[in-house]
Amino acid sequence: MSASVLPLSPSEAWTRLMEGNARFVAGKSSHPNQDATHRASLVTTQNPFAVIFGCADSRLAAEIIFDLGLGDAFVVRTAGEVIDNAVLGSLEYSIQYLHVPLIVILGHDSCGAVTATKEAVETSEMPIGFMRDLVERITPSVLTSLQNGQHEVNDMVVEHVRQTAARLVETSRVISSAVENQEVAVVGLAYRLQEGRADLVSTFGTL
Repeated sequence: MSASVLPLSPSEAWTRLMEGNARFVAGKSSHPNQDATHRASLVTTQNPFAVIFGCADSRLAAEIIFDLGLGDAFVVRTAGEVIDNAVLGSLEYSIQYLHVPLIVILGHDSCGAVTATKEAVETSEMPIGFMRDLVERITPSVLTSLQNGQHEVNDMVVEHVRQTAARLVETSRVISSAVENQEVAVVGLAYRLQEGRADLVSTFGTL
């Protein structure tokens, strides 16, 4: 049986995820669960061990940086990992129907959406179109960073990851209940582009 279909605890899922990132950082990715036999086994079912909600940035391909394969992760992405109802519904689906034990909020260095928000706050000039909605949702994280004397974009990214994780648990009763029952853990990670390393910056639940 493939490792991806074994039921994992939040702690086991976390360990597996970090082991994959360590292989990626070391340049020793094993590219698991990508063969034709495994692909065929997933035609009628899926059993991901983690759901990763991350930024849509092209440098942040979750399956690559955590050395994952088909069926290993349920992935949701928006620019600046901004939460909306569709995101909440997708994450709740992964918990209720796929029984995923680990939710990952994934931000990264030099995030364009956070940078645009920082510039909007500093210049009081909002972008046009739907980009404005992204900026408005990221603004609280930028303002908190500035109030704490943190003026670098990467510090704001970390704050945004933390606030996003907290908002997720506060907003979704499905997720908060799963965390309270120790069925799910929610972690916030900040990805370092140069090193390829994902650093833990926030935790809800037991790992």
